[in-house]
Amino acid sequence: MQRPEARGYEGFGGAVEELASASTPWFPEPVRSATGAPNIVVMLVDDLGFSDLGPFGGEIDTPHVDRLAEHGWTFTGYRTAPLCSPARASLLTGLNPHRAGFGLVAHVDPGYPGYTCQLPEDSATLPESLRAGGYATFMVGKWHLTVESRMHDGADKSSWPLQRGFDRYYGCMDGFTTQYHPHRLVRDNSVVDVPEFADDYFLTDDLTEHAIAMIDELRVNDAEKPFLLYFAHTAVHGPVQAKPADIEKYRGRYEAGWDALRAERFARQRRMGIVPEGAILPDDDRAGAGRIPSWEELGSAERELFARHMEVYAASVDEVDQSLGRLIARLEELGELDNTIIVVASDNGGTAEGGSGGTRSYFSQFVAGLPMPEDWVRDVPRSVDLIGGPRVHGHYPAGWARASNTPFRSFKGSLYEGGVHAPLIVSWPAAPAEYGPAGKRHQQAFVSDLAPTLLELAGVAPLAHRAGRPTLELDGASLAPMLRDPAASGRERQYFEVAGSRALVDEGWKAIAPAPPTAGVADPDGWELYHLAEDPTETRDLSAEQPRRLARLAERWRGEAWRNTVFPIADDGSLFSNRPETELPLAAPVTLVPFRPPLERFRAAQLTVLKSFAVEASLVLGEGAAGAVVAHGDQGGGYLLAIEDGAPFVSYNAYGEMHRARGGALEPGARELVLRVDELEGLRWRLRLEVDGVLSAEIPQVPMLLGMAPFTGISVGYDYGGPVDWEVHERHRTFRFRGGAIARLRYVPGARSRHDRTVIHAIGAAAVAVSE
Repeated sequence: MQRPEARGYEGFGGAVEELASASTPWFPEPVRSATGAPNIVVMLVDDLGFSDLGPFGGEIDTPHVDRLAEHGWTFTGYRTAPLCSPARASLLTGLNPHRAGFGLVAHVDPGYPGYTCQLPEDSATLPESLRAGGYATFMVGKWHLTVESRMHDGADKSSWPLQRGFDRYYGCMDGFTTQYHPHRLVRDNSVVDVPEFADDYFLTDDLTEHAIAMIDELRVNDAEKPFLLYFAHTAVHGPVQAKPADIEKYRGRYEAGWDALRAERFARQRRMGIVPEGAILPDDDRAGAGRIPSWEELGSAERELFARHMEVYAASVDEVDQSLGRLIARLEELGELDNTIIVVASDNGGTAEGGSGGTRSYFSQFVAGLPMPEDWVRDVPRSVDLIGGPRVHGHYPAGWARASNTPFRSFKGSLYEGGVHAPLIVSWPAAPAEYGPAGKRHQQAFVSDLAPTLLELAGVAPLAHRAGRPTLELDGASLAPMLRDPAASGRERQYFEVAGSRALVDEGWKAIAPAPPTAGVADPDGWELYHLAEDPTETRDLSAEQPRRLARLAERWRGEAWRNTVFPIADDGSLFSNRPETELPLAAPVTLVPFRPPLERFRAAQLTVLKSFAVEASLVLGEGAAGAVVAHGDQGGGYLLAIEDGAPFVSYNAYGEMHRARGGALEPGARELVLRVDELEGLRWRLRLEVDGVLSAEIPQVPMLLGMAPFTGISVGYDYGGPVDWEVHERHRTFRFRGGAIARLRYVPGARSRHDRTVIHAIGAAAVAVSE
């Protein structure tokens, strides 16, 4: 009898007959790493300046980082992208930021290849390659590589951590959050339902515990499998917060001020060989020049306030080091520390987001491009002792950022060295004898070099194919030759671009155009020129002396830009205002379910930001009904509608300044409450609460919540996370609604404000070929 056609056995290595007794089984070889492959820990700190760590001249207590540097390699010539998302994309892909889709942070989607804010499908990430090479892959902390319109619970998750190579993830998908009440925690692909945070909760500690748990749970089940742990701290990004005991440790340390601190760090850097002997400390910042007063000009109250800000920042850096110490201690207990590669780096330079005087109203700073009223309050006064705690969303003044970036000028977001020159330490105690000696490496390196370096050290080849396509060629080059030989050559050329600013480092020279273009990028007008080999801190602009060299470098930058999908660059604001029509449904009226995790931040913002809106609540009230009806926001800004002592009230937190209004008593039974939030001139709102169609309470006018506020999303039936109204929180905690039912809670957005410059583009419009 002829054997029927068999199907489904292709690639099977055994033998199959109709009976098992006559067949031979076969088991495919599992994916295994090379014998003795090292573990890998990448610890990325957010907005950490070049000089904040001990090995780079800092005075902050960082003994665990110091230990790594003592036996590892300290890179003094490491550069990164000037903003967080581009740096993270480059780190994980080995691509230049724009080729990785991140010319800007993950809050835009202007419709161009270099600015999709989505990692390319044909780019293999570091965890994807390592997982294919037999590694377990873990991540905790800040992701910030998913465009904000795709972070909600119904979104396409193809760009979430698990879909980009991590076996496990725990942390915050968004760009920043608070340490005491994270606005949204995600485990793997799902939001974590946290009914209430404990008083002693602290995010840095929580992330550390989850990181250690992931390692422990791996070891219980597999004693040999190497792992990648990508630990992306949310610290020390704003809002800057720290635990009281750690703040107290630095009490009084910064009373001499930022000028003295900068000079101290610079002198220490010279002694340590971090900067060349001939380097000069810049006397201005170029970007942001004139905003920073000398410490001697300040009054005693300002000095006390500003010093407190720095005490909190130092404590936050200290806490990152403590986190590293806990991780190191666990690896030692497991006997795995020596064969673990540990990388410590910052994503960009220290930031001047706090402004010249610092702020206790952090979210009020994110208002660029709007016609702000003269009376806009950027720093709502609060007690100095509250700074660093859960009630204040604060950030230190720019003077401390200047000290943080010693010896360089300028800050995060700038292409001067202060924005892109960052600390990097690599440790591997059990490295083969060919690597060494440990110590400083002064060669030039870039963030895209980290992925190919770690793959080479792990003995894993980058994935050749992904999503059915050949993977993109890497831009980064392994730093392993530098680890082997202190005299090995480093990177010669690297382009930079952000928001229209452009720069090129090439063979010891740097051309920089700090302002967006107005007449074409090939025109050298507006460019500056520095000889970094002799002037590493950019103090002498040589553009007038060497115009031909500058013109060549400007043209080379143009070539690099075309090779890296940098064009088009920002010259008219459209890269920040263009959005796809796929976002429109996020602004449609929506009915929310009580007691669920909060509606995600960006999704919630589409209902309220830069527009009028109404919140409709259908309630069934029993005797003694009380609790939060709806809350949106936190101590950084938000609003709350609740019932207390038989009456409704509205709390409005204007970046830390409280406004409250209480209505009349409510009778039991079915009640219709409508909170109307109407736009007024001057970027203000009026809040009116109606009960059964009758005005019950009113707040005549308040500053609109703009930019990143409200940061915590909308919760119904309780006030999730960071409370809108701290006094209500002290009385009732999350104030869960009881004694009745929230039958319906609906948001109805109104028309967009005339100040909203968003431009919606149709999907699938005809493509236009690029040309020069």
